[in-house]
Amino acid sequence: MKEIRIHGRGGQGSLVLAQFMAIAALEDNKYGQAFPFLGGGGERRGKPIMAFCRLSDHPIRIRARVAEPDYVIVQDATITSELDVTEGLKP
Repeated sequence: MKEIRIHGRGGQGSLVLAQFMAIAALEDNKYGQAFPFLGGGGERRGKPIMAFCRLSDHPIRIRARVAEPDYVIVQDATITSELDVTEGLKP
């Protein structure tokens, strides 16, 4: 299973990106899962958000945030000054 964490800002399409990757896996007869983490303030345009995606050849039973991603996608480089986007990243 590959786990991906996407960092972006509300309105940039981070969740849509995660959903498209999961849909692409399904179209390829694989398994995909996508969901957001909006933080404490809810979804607001311009606020930092995270979206998560899991892709696998087997059914995905995990229903938790991705703590140790295989890949990280950063859609807005200014987020790196607000948080550590590499936290938990696998080698």
